[in-house]
Amino acid sequence: NYAEALTRFSFGSYLLNSVVVTIAATVLTLAVNSMAAYGLAKYNFRGKTFLFIVTLATIMIPLQVILIPVYQVVASLGLVNSLWGLIIPAAATPTGVFILRQYMLSIPDELIEAARIDGAGEFRIFASIVLPICRPALAVVAILSVMWRWNDFLWPLIVAQSESVYTLPVALARFNAEETVPFNLILAMSVVSILP
Repeated sequence: NYAEALTRFSFGSYLLNSVVVTIAATVLTLAVNSMAAYGLAKYNFRGKTFLFIVTLATIMIPLQVILIPVYQVVASLGLVNSLWGLIIPAAATPTGVFILRQYMLSIPDELIEAARIDGAGEFRIFASIVLPICRPALAVVAILSVMWRWNDFLWPLIVAQSESVYTLPVALARFNAEETVPFNLILAMSVVSILP
């Protein structure tokens, strides 16, 4: 079953698409979320609390509610039917911002002030002091992001309109919709897709 599934479908292409989307989206998620969390945790500016509440409120909005506006933005940028269309919209996650912000609040402000007095710039403080301290929280966000991106079905189903851009969940669902369903091959590929 495994050998036949690998030769009958372009499973390698779907697997590669899933790996590329998962890794790129996770890296982008970590970068965007950590910078947003740092700004919300360590800077004082007008509207900071309101911005944080809005960020928390977006956790309660399911993807189905914002699907059409996000698709219109992706289409206007010309990212439909491309891997970038699968990667970029999922970059900023309110859950990741919340987790990282809460962790960054535990970093003493005196540590950051000492780095500023020593002449370190803001990006150097962020990259050399804050991020190494936040490795446990970054690991949690990375694990969640990998799980979300690897198992994502609805967004890739809408954005990936040609077979060359399909991810594993979309490809497996497509094969499941054939007239004669090859259950042996679908189950074999399902096992391979859940291994990571």
